[in-house]
Amino acid sequence: MSQTPNAVRPFYWSVRRELWESRSILVAPLATAGLVLLGFLFSTIGMPGRRLATLALDPIHQLKAIGEPYAVSGAVLTGVMMIVALFYCLGALFDERRDRSILFWKSLPVSDLTTVLSKAAIPLAVLPTLTFAATVGAQAIMLLISTLILAAAGVSTAIPWTVGAIVAEGVALAYGLVALSLWLAPVYGWLLLVSAWARRGPFLWAVLPPLAVCVIEHLAFRSNLFTAALIDRLTGADEHAFVASSSTAHTAPAGVTQIDLAGFVASPGLWGGLIGAAACLAACVWLRRRREPI
Repeated sequence: MSQTPNAVRPFYWSVRRELWESRSILVAPLATAGLVLLGFLFSTIGMPGRRLATLALDPIHQLKAIGEPYAVSGAVLTGVMMIVALFYCLGALFDERRDRSILFWKSLPVSDLTTVLSKAAIPLAVLPTLTFAATVGAQAIMLLISTLILAAAGVSTAIPWTVGAIVAEGVALAYGLVALSLWLAPVYGWLLLVSAWARRGPFLWAVLPPLAVCVIEHLAFRSNLFTAALIDRLTGADEHAFVASSSTAHTAPAGVTQIDLAGFVASPGLWGGLIGAAACLAACVWLRRRREPI
C-alpha cells in the first residue's frame, strides 16, 4: 500500500516544479480573465438600453446576443491557453539544458520518463484545468455585474437560460477544452521533441521542417495534403468534437447539444495524433537521457 504514494509523489512534485519555474502557466489565465472583466466593465455602458432592444428579439436571437460576451471570453481564454502551451513546450526541455540545471535535476531520484510526462501534463491537463476555472470564474462575475446593473436600472434581468442550461454550457466548455488538448497532443509532443533536441533556435526548428514539407509537396506533387492535415490539426478540434445542429446553429457557443463524443472518439485523426504524441514523448525520454547541457 505504501508504494502507490511513493510512485505518485515524484510526478506530483515534478508538476509543482514546472508551476514554480514557469509562472506564466498560472499568471496568463488569471491576467487574461482580469482583462476580459475590464473590457466587460467598459461594455456595460449603455447596457440597459441594449438589453431592452434585445428583449424585443425572438428567443434564439436573444440567446445569441446575451451570450456573445460569454462566448468571446471563453474564446479569448482558450486562445491564450494555446499560446502559453505552445511556448511552454518549446522551452520546457531546451531551457533546462541551456541553464545547465539538467545536471542538478538528473541527480535527483526522478526518472526521465517522470520528468517528460510532468512537462507534457502542463499543456494536456494543467492549463486546460486552469483555463476552465478562469473562464467559469470570469463568466460568473460578468453575470453578476450585468444582473446588478440591469436591476438597478429597472430592466428585466430575466434571460432565456435555466440553471440546467448554464450547467450544460459548463459541461460543453470542459469537454471542448479536453477535446482541444487531446487533438493538439501531437503538436505539443512535436514541440517538446524539438525542445529536447535543438541546440539553438527551437522555434525555427519547430516551424521550418513542417513548412518545408508543405512547400516541397506543393512544388513536387502539386498537392496540399500535408498542408490541409496540418491546418486541420491546428484549427479543427471543434469540427471533430462538435456537430452542427440546425436548432442550435445560431447560438454563440458550441453547446452541450452539439457534443459529438462518439464521433470524436471514433476519429482516426484523434488516435493517430495520440500515437504520434506518444512516439514524440518516447523520443524525448531517450534524448533527455543522452543530451548534454548546451
